[in-house]
Formats: sequence, structure tokens, C-alpha cells
Amino acid sequence: MNNLRNRVNLIGNLGTDPEVRKLESGRTLAKFPLATSDSYKNAEGQKIKETQWHNLVIWGNTAIFAEKYLKKGNEIAVEGKLSHRSYEDKDGVKKYITEIIVNEILILRSQNISES
Repeated sequence: MNNLRNRVNLIGNLGTDPEVRKLESGRTLAKFPLATSDSYKNAEGQKIKETQWHNLVIWGNTAIFAEKYLKKGNEIAVEGKLSHRSYEDKDGVKKYITEIIVNEILILRSQNISES
């Protein structure tokens, strides 16, 4: 049951191409937003579509994979864990951010298929 603690599974579409950086430590980091959508009928019977945006963070070989194969609009499935952190911006204001630290990625549908 320990594997069920802090586990997140999402299916959605990339909002941008992954932003990839190679850090001084030699590790590779990729970040991008993922949109997930849900729909329901309101009290008047109208179909309402809601979109949630999730900040994804990917490290190492999975980040290199993301840089090579993921593009804005791709539909993907991810598995990872939820992470909350805070920082102070340049004006000294404390900011809070929630991110998904991704362990696995599966491409479900690609917008632009190309040979690499």
C-alpha cells in the first residue's frame, strides 16, 4: 500500500513545448503545463467543460525523452507525485506552487509526427 501514497495519474494535453535546461550539476530538467478537461451538465442541462492546468516537472532521462518527443498539443498520460513548495520572489513576497514530479510518460496522441 505504500505505493499508493502521494501518487498522481493524469491524462491531458501539453500547453507548451517542454522547457528543458541542463543544470550545473549535470542533471537535466524539463517543465511544462498539462491541461486536463472534465465536463458535466449543470442544473439547466447545459454541458459545461472545465479545464485544469497542472505544472509538470521531469528529471533525468525522462526529461531528455520529453525534450526529444513531446510537443505542444500532444496527449499524454503521466504518473508521478504531488509536490508543494514555496519561495520568495524578487520583491520578497512569498509564493506557493504545486507541481507534479513525473516518473513516467506515455504518449497517447501526437500532434506532429516526425522522424528523428
